[in-house]
Amino acid sequence: MLDQLKKIYFLGIGGIGMSALARYFNKRGIFIYGYDKTETVLTKQLILEGMQINYTDDMTLIPADIDLVVMTPAIPKSMNIYKHFIKLGTPVKKRSQVLGEITSVVKNIAVAGTHGKTTTSSILTHVLIDSKMPVTAFLGGITKNYNSNYIDIGNEWMIEEADEYDRSFLQLYPNIAIIGSLDADHLDIYGSRENMVESYVEFASQIQEGGLLLMSDHIQFSDIELFKSKLNPSVQLLTYGFKLGKVSCVISNNVSGWINFDYQDDLGNHFKQLKLRMPGNHNIQNATAAIRVAVALGLKEQQIRTALNSFLGIQRRFEWKFEGQHQVLIDDYAHHPEELKAAIEGVRSCYPSRHITGIFQPHLYSRTKDFAQEFAHVLDQLDRIILVELYPAREEPIEDISSATIFDKCTNPNKFLIHKINLVDELKKMELDVLITLGAGDLDTLIPDLIKILK
Repeated sequence: MLDQLKKIYFLGIGGIGMSALARYFNKRGIFIYGYDKTETVLTKQLILEGMQINYTDDMTLIPADIDLVVMTPAIPKSMNIYKHFIKLGTPVKKRSQVLGEITSVVKNIAVAGTHGKTTTSSILTHVLIDSKMPVTAFLGGITKNYNSNYIDIGNEWMIEEADEYDRSFLQLYPNIAIIGSLDADHLDIYGSRENMVESYVEFASQIQEGGLLLMSDHIQFSDIELFKSKLNPSVQLLTYGFKLGKVSCVISNNVSGWINFDYQDDLGNHFKQLKLRMPGNHNIQNATAAIRVAVALGLKEQQIRTALNSFLGIQRRFEWKFEGQHQVLIDDYAHHPEELKAAIEGVRSCYPSRHITGIFQPHLYSRTKDFAQEFAHVLDQLDRIILVELYPAREEPIEDISSATIFDKCTNPNKFLIHKINLVDELKKMELDVLITLGAGDLDTLIPDLIKILK
């Protein structure tokens, strides 16, 4: 039983999902130890919160009497620390298994989809907390309102991101689920989009009796029909988006990143002129799903309106890092072609007549191989394209796949392939207006230097 544990070791503790779990157990008085490959702002913060972390694959640094090892799928089983725990017979569980055990004992809301999970779950979490509802949330990003990816002010409801990577979300049995998109991704795991969709259907079939499933109306009609045929008959399925269906939103204005929009739903609610400072149609869709869940939990219009207005956003999700009189810097975690498209459309909607430079760091060899043409097509919408070397994360190199694979397919002549170590110096030579950094790697570590250039 999780509540009987005294010492837990996290392999890959610096990951956004792993660190949220570590914080959950740390708050409950359990001693937390962990390993990660590199020191980051997040791991430094975990140490300040009382956890012990090392960055060397050295089993002599492991304390005695560890009760449980929690690991991320990104950890190679060739690691000395991993092999040490296996030899000792210490119980080892995946992050998804532990999250499933934690959430199984309370009412919970799972936010799934190849894009939008973090934004949707963070907006929902803030709306509920701002409305004084006791909530625990495991998030895939650092919310700026709470400066954390783990929020715990009670357990009337739990909110978690349902990660499709490694089929992790099949450990979850939610009361309410949101599926925001079904674009092909993680094909290294699934092999095809059809296989990926089948896993999502299995996830949806685990929604508990009398539950609710919200699906974006951007998802193919045939897929939605497939979900309908496989759902527990007691589960209500609603689509949401811009198509003026049962749960819909209409953008009425967009000024300096603040978007005004109207919301209406199947229950007869019609909330006019809601405000959110997260530009882009995709973010208003994410907010629409969060609002409908909040309504299902009994929140009123004024509570929702007030909370949305005070939502500060999420680190690395269309995050304004610098706003000067003549120059702007925005950072976004976009690492899939559809996410890249949404981020670029978002910045274009905020600054329609200005010159936009995008710096993109591809994430994963497999994703670059699968979507090189799509990445190039989206990047061509920028006024100036800059590509830096690929961020491999958990993957070994794939022959002939690199950032140059995308670069060569870009037709926009105003394109540059620059080593990250030389990026700041090269940018100093350019005339910059609106600058957006894109990718799920470590490009954000250069943000302080980029701000100095703009200042």
